[in-house]
Amino acid sequence: MSPPDPIAEFLRAYEKAKKKTSDPYDATAMTLATADAEGRPSSRMVLLKTVDQRGFVFYTNYESRKARQLEANPHAALTWHWPPLGLQIRAEGPVARVSAEESDAYFTTRARGSQIAAWASKQSRPLSSRAKLVARVAEMEARYLGRRVPRPPFWGGYLLRPVRMEIWHNQLHRLHDRQVFTRNLTASGDVEGETTWHVERLYP
Repeated sequence: MSPPDPIAEFLRAYEKAKKKTSDPYDATAMTLATADAEGRPSSRMVLLKTVDQRGFVFYTNYESRKARQLEANPHAALTWHWPPLGLQIRAEGPVARVSAEESDAYFTTRARGSQIAAWASKQSRPLSSRAKLVARVAEMEARYLGRRVPRPPFWGGYLLRPVRMEIWHNQLHRLHDRQVFTRNLTASGDVEGETTWHVERLYP
């Protein structure tokens, strides 16, 4: 019997969700919950861009509220809810920036308009008017007219390395099926020991 691997289970479900979901559902959409240095939480929807055995990668402005919270308290939680599958998956763990090379590689895949927007938006800062944002977009379009748009140094990816994952299947009469997977990571973020994941069932 192969050892439990919730990331592999996530990937199988994720592929099904991408085939079954459409507007208004986006299989890549996930809730990202963070907390500041005082433990005060906040959450928002972001998009999953990479998933592999390391964990889950999303991108943002490094000066945004979420990024400031992650720098102060580098732990987060993610939740995916795919109603067509009757499935909810949660992941919790430490978060760190991905390499500049990985962020550069992803940035090149974004539409040019989204690349320009990354430069134009001072994410989470006060904005005096919509016209101000439109003017900043025009300024950046002029700056990079006829040129490749480089990745802003203040924009890039974060990797959440899960130490706890829960897979929840909807069942009749609210007798839902819940499995929780846990593991330990070393200080460097490596998996601790040879047994990667411990699994157990939870009451619904």
